[in-house]
Amino acid sequence: MSPSATGPGKATAIRILIADDHPVVCEGLVTILGLQDDLEVVGQARDGEEACRLYEQLRPDVLILDLRMPKKDGFQVVTELMAQRPRPRIIVLTTSPKAEDLRRVLSAGAKGYLLKGAERAEVWETVREVYAGKSSLPREIAAQLAESMAQPELSQRELQVLKQMALGKSNKEIGQVLYISEHTVKNHVTAILEKLNAVGRTEAVALAAQRGLVNIG
Repeated sequence: MSPSATGPGKATAIRILIADDHPVVCEGLVTILGLQDDLEVVGQARDGEEACRLYEQLRPDVLILDLRMPKKDGFQVVTELMAQRPRPRIIVLTTSPKAEDLRRVLSAGAKGYLLKGAERAEVWETVREVYAGKSSLPREIAAQLAESMAQPELSQRELQVLKQMALGKSNKEIGQVLYISEHTVKNHVTAILEKLNAVGRTEAVALAAQRGLVNIG
């Protein structure tokens, strides 16, 4: 989508790029942000690739980014844009945050988190705080982050094994897919159960889904 501003331009306004593949969400945010004289939407993107392209073209002060995007998801966009200098100020937008998604995207460099359906005043405050260089998290999000940070983090190999477990594969089948021995898979499964505090594979997959480590269903 081509750049789209809310008005003729506000000399001292915070310039905002919105990236969300749901037109209703974009329109709602444009309306909410347009109610404030110091906030101005300068562009809208409908997928992750367009978000990166428009960011480089428009150089907004703040990017409001949907976590679930076509072509490139929110985490990929954050990771790619954080390589730039100065670093972008990014607010992640989501419907129902998963603890692991939260940890990953904030570790990658995002500074704010907004739930879709947040009150207007919360949207305005989050944009202003992130623009000012501060971190801005809703109370419930901050609590989830604290809980997530207190949990042991799985290694990349353990995550690979876990994803295969979620597909219902046996240790032997997982070993074949990942080109590792069945014994090594068994050791990884044991470590996964311990880190997730699960009594079996089924509970481990369920707990992992709650944290956003795997997608099931």
